[in-house]
Amino acid sequence: MESLIQKYNIPGPRYTSYPTVPYWNKNGIDKQDWIASLQKSFLESNASEGISIYIHLPFCESLCTFCACHKHITKRHGVEEEYIETVLKEWRLYANLFDETPIIKELHLGGGTPTFFSKENLQYLIDGIFSIAKKHPESAFSFEGHPNNTTKAQLQTLFDCGFTRVSFGVQDYNEKVQQAIHRIQPFEAVKKVTKWSREIGYTSVSHDLIFGLPFQTKENVIHTINKTKELQPDRISFYSYAHVPWVKGVGQRGFNESDLPKDEEKRALYEIGKKLFSALGYEEIGMDHFALKTDSLYKATINKTLHRNFMGYTANKTQLMVGLGMSAISDSWYAFAQNVKTVKEYQQLVNKGEIPIFRGHLLSTEDGIIRKHILNMMCHFSTSWDKEALKIHNIQQHLKLLKEMEKDGLVQIDENKLSIPEKARPFVRNICMAFDLHLLKNKPKTQLFSMTI
Repeated sequence: MESLIQKYNIPGPRYTSYPTVPYWNKNGIDKQDWIASLQKSFLESNASEGISIYIHLPFCESLCTFCACHKHITKRHGVEEEYIETVLKEWRLYANLFDETPIIKELHLGGGTPTFFSKENLQYLIDGIFSIAKKHPESAFSFEGHPNNTTKAQLQTLFDCGFTRVSFGVQDYNEKVQQAIHRIQPFEAVKKVTKWSREIGYTSVSHDLIFGLPFQTKENVIHTINKTKELQPDRISFYSYAHVPWVKGVGQRGFNESDLPKDEEKRALYEIGKKLFSALGYEEIGMDHFALKTDSLYKATINKTLHRNFMGYTANKTQLMVGLGMSAISDSWYAFAQNVKTVKEYQQLVNKGEIPIFRGHLLSTEDGIIRKHILNMMCHFSTSWDKEALKIHNIQQHLKLLKEMEKDGLVQIDENKLSIPEKARPFVRNICMAFDLHLLKNKPKTQLFSMTI
């Protein structure tokens, strides 16, 4: 395995979308084209499966140096009301484009730090969303909480609004690692918010852990997972630290490159984690995720309904996802669109009555086919092209690129089907890259992506 890691550990996309953001149309997307794709998708899916809403709440009181999210650092909580009013104005801009009342199946609050906001403002936000929308009977609402500032009152308020899932960012319990990433967070804080969530009635509590952080060792990972064992979250995200300082600048240069575990050392941290999770009864889900058999994410894996989008893996697929807030990305299935990346510009555009997108991509027919194959591989570790709707032009060219991986036992190719063995799951991003027409046609001259393994 070590020699394979050396061989295939190259920069590559995480495939939360296809095409990936760097390969979206350089000329962006015409707003009318975006609106047309949105309305088409809404008409096709709202009544049958509902839609998803992602709300980006970007404020944080301090900067965590591992974070690659779009955020706004401030301790001034006076920013809350104006930002929420802007989000609700943006939502009304979208709702006015639809002929029917939106039916929301999935709602997620991400950030930034959603629990930066007071319980009163969180209540006001959700009430505002549903003043012009309905809840789907199988709705699934979730949010990201910072263990240090999540209160029981916030948890209760969001639960009363219909939220049943919460994800807490843990990362690592070692003090030296926490200092390096500027995320000082005691175990007791995580224990407290996890206990509160269960007492209130949340049906799924998730902990986010990261491997590959500065100064992180095998002993750190074992210690963190042993502490996590005490709390037994329903889901665990075990992410590879994506070191992309060329994208995020100073925030990810708070430590030296030499402080990061490299290649085989980093991958060993994942393998240790995977082994420990398995012993604790967690099943591996897609890439970087683990869940107990009682959790909906595991059930979606068994039922082959697991989906992946800009919110990560989800058990609730919807064709249409509307992203609200600064930097949020929307997905109509036929097109992607991203909002402007600063709070000031976002608020200016929305207050002028404009949908605040600044870039996007209208998918071609070919894009749509490749997207389905990459989703299949990322969610189910297999794909096929026997049906006409999934046939790829020049499929043999893509398969030729996988010959070396096939020889290494990392992919199995039959007449009209590709399967990824369990031992090859760490290499799924590499396999997807062989289908990525945009990447193949225009290989980057500088590093755009984090390492694949």
